[in-house]
Parts: sequence; structure tokens; C-alpha cells
Amino acid sequence: MADSQIQMRKLWEPADPESSLARKFMKEANRKQNRSLRSWDDLHAWSVDHPSEFWGEIFQQYPLIHSGRYDVVIDEAARMDSIPKWFEGVKINFAENVLYWADPNDPSKATTNRKRDGATACTEVREGCTEIRDCTWKELRERVGELSNAMRAHGVRKGDRVAVVASNSIDTLTVFYAVTTLGGIFSSSSTDMGSKGVLDRLRQIKPKYVFIDDWAVYNGKTIDLRPKMIEIQVGLKGIRELQGLVSLPRWQHKPEDISSVPLCETLASFLRSAKGDKTLHFERIDFRDPFIIVYSSGTTGMPKCIVHCAGGVLINSKKDANLHRDAEARDPEDSATLQYTTTGWIMYLTSCLTHLNGARAILYDGSPFQPDLKTFVKLIGEQKVTDLGISPRFMQTLATAKPPVLPRDVTDLSHLRRVTSTGMVLSESQFEWFYDEAFPPHVQLANISGGTDTAACFAMDTTMKPLYCGGTMTLGLGMKVEVYDQEVEGGKGVKGRPVPGQEAGELVCTRAFPTMPVMFWDDPTGEKYFNAYFARFDNVWTHGDFISIHPQNGQIYFHGRADGVLNPSGVRFGSAEIYNVLDNNFGEEIQDSLCVGQRRPQDMDESVMLFLLMKPNKIFSQDLVRRVKDAIARDAGRRCVPKYVFETPEIPTTINLKKVELPVKQIVSGKIIKPSDTLANKDCLNYYYQFAKVEDLVQPKSKL
Repeated sequence: MADSQIQMRKLWEPADPESSLARKFMKEANRKQNRSLRSWDDLHAWSVDHPSEFWGEIFQQYPLIHSGRYDVVIDEAARMDSIPKWFEGVKINFAENVLYWADPNDPSKATTNRKRDGATACTEVREGCTEIRDCTWKELRERVGELSNAMRAHGVRKGDRVAVVASNSIDTLTVFYAVTTLGGIFSSSSTDMGSKGVLDRLRQIKPKYVFIDDWAVYNGKTIDLRPKMIEIQVGLKGIRELQGLVSLPRWQHKPEDISSVPLCETLASFLRSAKGDKTLHFERIDFRDPFIIVYSSGTTGMPKCIVHCAGGVLINSKKDANLHRDAEARDPEDSATLQYTTTGWIMYLTSCLTHLNGARAILYDGSPFQPDLKTFVKLIGEQKVTDLGISPRFMQTLATAKPPVLPRDVTDLSHLRRVTSTGMVLSESQFEWFYDEAFPPHVQLANISGGTDTAACFAMDTTMKPLYCGGTMTLGLGMKVEVYDQEVEGGKGVKGRPVPGQEAGELVCTRAFPTMPVMFWDDPTGEKYFNAYFARFDNVWTHGDFISIHPQNGQIYFHGRADGVLNPSGVRFGSAEIYNVLDNNFGEEIQDSLCVGQRRPQDMDESVMLFLLMKPNKIFSQDLVRRVKDAIARDAGRRCVPKYVFETPEIPTTINLKKVELPVKQIVSGKIIKPSDTLANKDCLNYYYQFAKVEDLVQPKSKL
């Protein structure tokens, strides 16, 4: 853990926590449940110790459109690894809840209420802000109604999988909502994924239809996707469930000719079967029935097909939006969310869920750095964005530009309430840059962590506590997170051991939560699911993050992935601690870095390797290596100093620009791996194979 004085610096605090929805929720819970909740910590403790009471109260105070009734919220005596059912007896529809509002007097009925027909539901923005178009709630409902009726006419039914390979657009959103209107299961992949990566997903889930953009735009380039359509069609031969492909026109005025693509028709052709009927008909499904399949990163193999249920995602989103973020306390027409994401990442679902509370979703397609670094930043002010979702990589690019791009100097950010960052650990220097230089002091920086596996956050923000430098503000309500000792090897039936005090260890969750996946697709025995989360410690969800909890401010500090924890000579620390030192001291010279452990079969101990990606026109030298090692020794401790420091021409990332360590760790430890197409630059891994024989690369010391 880095210096405690830096960690204890207060950067932000809520203006009026007593008026928050969380406070009002506690007062009502105290009245009905005979509780005495007084603080956020009281609320969290109640949420994890009495989950039936807590989630039942969420269901009552923030109703969803539903039918049926439940007798128990959850069987609290059931083992967590049995994947217990929530709200059994309740039926629900995802699209109905995002397109309408529950009638507070009768939640079985929908009302437009605050989702007024003429208000803007979503704004589509193309790269460089060259094209911006709005879609009202009325238009969106009609689009979804027509497409869902066309899908019904084509035989799409409850439980059928429908996939998209598409951009973040109104068309893609329409497909998502139309599929779930019918009780179908949606799957999305981004257009920048390679055909093999897409097929690794689709061949497992066997979709009935695949909707594909005919063009893609990224980084100033336009790409004809018809060759990819053909590759996907050929790759899906033999999948008997597949009925065909549908081409989505990326240029609305000019759909491309797709006559050369087998089994493919245009969107206009597909819609004819609806015969102009735009009426919405919702198929309500069981609370735990699937509605979406998302995918693990799969950086070294086939991705896991993670199935989430509609009810769990909806009720958790209500909890996050209202108790953590005060969403329904504001007029939805004054709220606009811009989450920079591709459709192939879990944050795409987060972007869509902004509709649950009636806010406007801004759908951005393309690079945020085209044609320059200021255009996307200006968009934040021009569109009066209230909630912005970005990544540490985005902030790093702005901060290290020449000259740096400081959003508060570029545009009016008076409407901005919150900036959410996820995807990798946010460094302490980035926290300080955010408040000291880049954004106005009223903006809350929400450093969040959860994942595709959970469709929820284990740790996130709150409007009831102050924010200190370097951590994540609070554990998510309803998430009973503990820190377990990594020294316990684990195994089936092995009990974990909590670490004492503020020591770092493995993030585990020891109680069931509503967004636990209901299953993995094509995992009939549940063995893959069990091995992914429950094989390490008995009846405990093991997430794979290496964390600690600050003893004074209670914030959660993420030190990297647990499988990437560095352990030279028994000293455990996270790669994030090394990255923090480099960010704080070498921002002018080093563009990025990768820190991994090497332990080959012949090695008695682990060695730490640090790879540095230099900034343009900056030179890697032995003097730099010395200064880097000295800084790490000073700021993180001598036992954290890497044994080897090398230059690298490229660092592997996922398509969503998330830095990946595990493939490199495996390679330098002597393994030959098969990288997934979800890596944006998988060919760069070839560079790292030479370091498996690191002794051949290190110059021998000259003898005196």
C-alpha cells in the first residue's frame, strides 16, 4: 500500500448527505423493519446481514413493473454455490422496465410518467461529433415495437438467442430491447473484434439471428464489414439454430448492397414482416430467467459465456442508481449519461440501464481522440452530460498530452455531477490530477470495480461519504465482501481465512447477491461455473482481485488481479503499486508499463519483470532503469524493486483498452499460449517469448 498521507487526503465530499435517497430509504426501513439505521455503514451492514429484509425493501420502495408475487426474497439458509433463487414467483420483462415506468400504485402496470413521449431518450454521436441525432422515447418505443413484431414473425421466441456485431448506436439499442421484449436472450460483440473472436462467442451460444453493421468507423477510418459478414456466416455453418444474418445500415441514408453475403437480408427487408405494426407486446419471464449473455475477457482461451437474469440486473440497478447515486431524486430530463464503451463490454449494459431511471443515454461510436483530444471533451459540455463514464487510460492520455488537455478549461462542466472510471486500477496521481488540474471540485470521481461476471459492483461510490485519494469509496450495498489470505492454497471444501486488519488479500464475497450469473451457457453440469468462482474456497465467491481495506477511511484499495500478484521471496504486492510509482515520478518519460512475475519450472523463486513503453522521442537507458528502481525502493519498498527492467514496443490490451498481464506472465514463465481475439493487439505477445530465457538477454557483468 502506498503512503498513508496520500491515501488520507480528502478530495471530495457530498454537499448534503442528509437529503439523499439513501437517508430517506433508511428512515422508511427503520419504520417498517424496526431498525435503527443511522449511517451508511449501518445501511451496508444491514444489507449484507439481513439480505431478505434489504432486497425486499428495495423491491417495495423502488418498484419494478412486474406480475406475480413472492413468498420469500431468498432462502438465506441455502449454500451460496447452489445459486439460490431470488423473488421466486415474480415475472418481469427487461425492455418493459427500461421503456416505461412502474405505476407506483400498481406495479403490474406501466406508465410513461417521467419517461415522456416527446423527451429525448438517446442521442447517437459518431466519432469526431460529425453526426449527432436524437431519438425520443416515443420514437424508441415505436422502433422497438416494430422490430420485436418482425422478430416474432420470424419465429423468435422466449429463450432464443439473438446476437449483434455492431457499434454503439440507436439501431443496436433497438435490437437489444426488441429481443428482450420477446423474452429472448441478447448477445453483443463490437465491430472491432476479429471474426474468430466473434465466432468463439457465437458458436457456443448458437443464435437464431445475427444483426451486423455494414460499416464501421474508428480512428478516422471507415471499414467495410461485408467481408466479416461472410466470415461469420461461413463460421456458423452447421449451427442448425441459425436462421440468418441481418445487415444494419451504419449510414442511414445508404444501406450497402449485401447480395454477396449468403443468408443475409437488410434491416428494411426484415422489418417488412411486421407490416408496420409498432405495438409493443411484452413477454414477462421469471425473475431469474436469462436475458443477456456476456463474456469473460478470454485473453488466453475460449471466453466463458456468462448468463445473467433480467430480475437480478434490474433490481441491482435500482439499488445502485438510487441508494448509491440519488438518480430518481432528479428530473430525468436533466440527466444525461455518456459511457464511453464498445458493445462487447459489460459497460454497454450499464449505458443502457441509464434508461431504467428515465435519463438520456448518449451513445458514442468511435475513438474519443478524433480528430483531436478536445472534441470529445467539448461534447461533454455541449450535451450537458451529468454522468460520464471513462477509463484510467482516457485520463492518462489527456494528462500526458503536450500540452495537457484539462477538461475544465475546455468546456462548461457545470452540469457534470459524476465521472466514473473502471477497467483497471486508477492511480493516486490520477486522482490528484483529476481534482487539482482537470475537473471542477463539485464533480464526484467514482472509481468502481465489479465486472462482467457480476453485472454489478463489489466496490463503488456513494453520495453519503467523503472521497479520499487512491481508493474506491465503499463496498456495494448487498455485497458481503471480505479479504481472504492468499497463502491458503484452497481447494474443494477448503475454508478460507480472513486476513487481519488492513493486510492485502483475495477479494471474496461470502453471501449470495441477485446478479450472480444464473449459469454459464453450454455448461450442463455446472462444473465450469463452480470452477470459475467456488473451487478455491468452500461456499465463497472468489473474484480474483487483490485488495485491502483502509482501517481509517474504510475505502477499498485494488492492487491488481490476484492471479497477477507479485510474490518474490514471499513478499506479496500488487502490480498497481508499481504503476503508481511510475505514474507519480515518470509521467514525462514513460507512456505505459507492465509488471509481471516470472516463475518457470526450474525457478526456486519468483522474479519480477517490469516492461516500459517509452513516450515518443524518449530514450530507454540504464540511467532510467536505475532511477526507476530507486523510486520504487523509496515509494513502495526495496523488496518491491523488480529484478529485471526492459523496454517494450507494445503492451497487450483488450479491445476496450484494458491492460492484460496474465498472458505475458504465462509467456515469460515458459508457457506457449493461444491468445484470444478479444486482445486488440495479440501479435505483440510474440515479443515477450524471448524473456522466458531472460538469462540470455542480460549482459553478464564484466569481471574486475
